[in-house]
Formats: sequence, structure tokens, C-alpha cells
Amino acid sequence: MSDFLVELGANRTARTVIERLGLPLPIPQKLDRADGAWEARPLDGKTVLVGAAPGSTLSTVIARTLAESGAGLLVEGETGAGTPWHEAGEAWGRSIASIGAGATPESRVHAIVFDASGIDSVDTLASLHTFFQPRIKSVSRNGRVVVIGRIPSEAKEVEVVAVRRALEGFIRALAKETGGKGTTANLLLVSDKADDAVAGPLRWLLSKRSAFFTGQPIVVAGGKAPAQIAWTLPLDRKVAVVTGAARGIGEATATALAREGAHVLCLDRPADADALGEVARRIGGTAVAVDVTAADAADRILEAAKAHGGLDIIVHNAGVTRDKTLGNMDRERWDMTFDINLRAILNLTDALAPHLRAHGRVIALSSVAGIAGNFGQTNYAASKAGVIGFLDAAAPKLAKRNITVNGIAPGFIETRLTAAIPAATREAGRRLSALVQGGLPIDIAEAIVFLASPGSYGITGRVVRVCGGAFIGA
Repeated sequence: MSDFLVELGANRTARTVIERLGLPLPIPQKLDRADGAWEARPLDGKTVLVGAAPGSTLSTVIARTLAESGAGLLVEGETGAGTPWHEAGEAWGRSIASIGAGATPESRVHAIVFDASGIDSVDTLASLHTFFQPRIKSVSRNGRVVVIGRIPSEAKEVEVVAVRRALEGFIRALAKETGGKGTTANLLLVSDKADDAVAGPLRWLLSKRSAFFTGQPIVVAGGKAPAQIAWTLPLDRKVAVVTGAARGIGEATATALAREGAHVLCLDRPADADALGEVARRIGGTAVAVDVTAADAADRILEAAKAHGGLDIIVHNAGVTRDKTLGNMDRERWDMTFDINLRAILNLTDALAPHLRAHGRVIALSSVAGIAGNFGQTNYAASKAGVIGFLDAAAPKLAKRNITVNGIAPGFIETRLTAAIPAATREAGRRLSALVQGGLPIDIAEAIVFLASPGSYGITGRVVRVCGGAFIGA
């Protein structure tokens, strides 16, 4: 089901009339999503405005990442010979220009990147206001804002911890201010020892593939980098299994993984074998018709993986809702929800993880409901919160083999399930977010591809909320 207000907002004349009349309609900006496979230069032809707080130390990796991604740079500060900006511009043939302190760009920019790694006091927090206040209106529609800071818990001084944590409140609020234009605002929190791991997350956040991701922190704590990180076909020769792949988010995920070079084992229950087979044929994958709760599910997956050389990526997407208020919920609804949403993840990971090849990936679908709870969903919310607990416990154990374990917590996503809920509830789910609209299955799939890619090696044990900056939950 399409969103009428999004389509209306895509009509420039209609948007202008509604705005001039002052009608109380939230007209969302239609999001500019990517079409096709990953590009070597996702920022080709775009200008990125860059600034930094005093004492910040991430200019080298920021300059290299932006220039390699194809961006032209507009930098507050010195850009001459001997600076990282000059060296990056020379290496990749990008235009580098300076902008004076407090000056505004002559034309709109695609993105703003601000290095906040030097913020260490309440006084230095003022650099956020000094840099952003005159320039935030210069960001184009469907633009990007990324602030890069240090991880609060790694600091020892109370004030440093406090001001590092302040960045999260700043970015969540900024996302709500910019979301009406389709512009996202996000935070990268980087360990002192993980500077080189910034490139993958920064490229993704600035690209069209993060269109529905806003108001969120991504923690980059480090890890062993793969020998080679490819920015095109990043999953070439990888083998992935996606549960619940016959339709919806699972189908979109299987398609996106295959698009980036992976051979996908598409798994779903036997009752959906026809739809599952159609998906597998279309993407050149392998259909595995078995219920995730079946005793032989892991054996069936391993048998299929062996035929293709091994297993690299596990995507736990299968899930159910069996909603009732607790006082009206029978035990069957409770048990089914936990068997599929949590127990199957625990059992399959125990059986499959020992067979993952080096730099493997485990990605599980949680939910905003698992963070904030939902009326009539005590079973579902508890099962999805349990998924977060699984990530917390499994990540450090599998890190010893350079395997990352992360989760996705979707917000309101336009699927056949949300199309069936009452219209008023559906509208509330769409509008109560910074971007004032629901997401699409491809938004979740793009986040999964990112977490499955080699460039995400510095992220593990985290839950990434793909929710459009939903107003519920953290």
C-alpha cells in the first residue's frame, strides 16, 4: 500500500499549495533511495561541507573516505599542501575548497560532516553551535548530516564522558529538525583505536542507502580488518542464509545480498515453497523449504551451504506476531512467538556459527517494540528484547573468530502486515517519526547488506534502529 501523503508531497505544485494555505497536513519529503548495486563513488558530483571542533583528530580518515567516495570538499580551515585535505584531493582528483569560519556556502551542499572527536568540555560543545547554526539550512533536501565523536565510556574524566554523551542528544534533536526535508542526521562514535574502521560506516551514512536511517548513533569499537575491503560487489563469493525469505523484508534482503554478489540460501516454511522458489530462481539463489523451528533446519542449511563452498552470513529474519493483551493471550500464542522469534535464533546460531568462515556475519531482526514495548504485544516485545540480549552475549564470544553479531530494529515498515492494521494506527505509525513516513523493506535490506559487508568490521554487539527517527523508544 502506497503512502498518499508521500506521493502528494512528490508533486511540487501540490506541496506549494498546501504550504501556502497553511493546511495542517504533514507533507513528507519523498526519500531518494538508491537504485542498483553499490557504487565505487556514491558521492560523485556532490559537495560535502566539513568542519571540526578544536583538537579533533579524525581529519585524515574523513578526507580519505570522502575523496575516495567521489565528493568535492568544502572545508572550514586550512586545505593547503601538507594537510590531509590536499593530499586526499591530489590522490583522488577531487576539488578541495576552503570556507571561512562562520561563512555560509554559496550553494546548497549534499552533506555536512563534523569531526567532534576533540570535544572534551562543556565549553568545547559550543563548537557545534558555532559551526552548524549558520549552515544547517544550506543542506539540500534528502541531504545528510554526520557528526563523528568518541565513545563516552572510554573516557575517564566525568566531564568528558558527559559531553561525549551530549552528542547523542544533539543528533537526535537535529534529526527531528531536518527530517521534514528528508535529510538524515546521525552520529558515529569511534574508539580511539578504531579510526581506520570509520570509512565503511561513513560511506553508508552519506549514501542514498541510509535514506530511512536517522537520529541514531553507530558505535565503531574496532576489530580486525579483512585483508581487502571492496566497495563494489562487497559480498562477492560469499554465501548467505536468509530466513523468512519468501516475501517482505526477507525477500528484499535476499535480493539485495544477491545484488552485491552473494549466493543466497533462501529459507522459509514449506507452506510458502512456491513463493520461496520464485524468489530463489529470480536472484540465482537456493531455496531451502524448512521451518526455522524444525529439528533438521540447521542440517538442511549446512547441506545447502556445503554445496556452495561454505557459509559466511546468517540473517535471522523470520518472525511472527500473535497479538493479544496479556489477560486475553492463550499459551499457544505465547509459545509460538518465542519459538520462532527467539528460540530458533538461539538454536540455529549455536548450530551454524561454528561453520562460519573467517570474518563471518550474524544479523538478527529485533524491533522497536523490543526497545519501547507495544500495547497488546507482551509476547512479541519480550521476544524481540530477547534478541538484543542474544546479541549482547554472542558478540564477544564470536569476536574471537572475527565474526560480528549485530541486530536491526525496524520501525514502521510498509509491508502486507502493516497494510492490514487499522487506518488510524497505520497513520500514527507513519507520521510519528522524524521523516514523517514509514520505511520500505528495501530500507531494512540496505542496512543488512551494510552490516554484512567487510567495511562494517568495526561494529559488533549493536542494534541499529532503522526507524526513520521514530518518536517511540530510545
